[in-house]
Amino acid sequence: QVQLVESGGGLVQAGGSLRLSCAASESILSIDVMGWYRQAPGKQRELVAAISSGGGTKYEDGDFVRGRMTISRDNAKNTVYLQMNSLKPEDTAVYYCKAEHLAMDYWGKGTLVTVSS
Repeated sequence: QVQLVESGGGLVQAGGSLRLSCAASESILSIDVMGWYRQAPGKQRELVAAISSGGGTKYEDGDFVRGRMTISRDNAKNTVYLQMNSLKPEDTAVYYCKAEHLAMDYWGKGTLVTVSS
């Protein structure tokens, strides 16, 4: 079972930046895909970005991520990051890390990001 712990959330003003971290309990090289999702109040959880064990990346298909968020990984630290720049109030949400491993999905407990206007 993969355990995930997110960190790095907090309160930031619009236009600011945050870097979220997701630490996994085992080598992320053995995990097929790791991703960041977010869920705003009253809305469904949605994909922000994902990265495969081979390093390929996928970002959400709409416009909210474009040019502002970057997913990366540090294999030595078993950690995946989400760098978020030019944050907007509509980015306010709980951000979750997910691991897809051996046909199972594992979720962290989430980290809250609040962007003030």
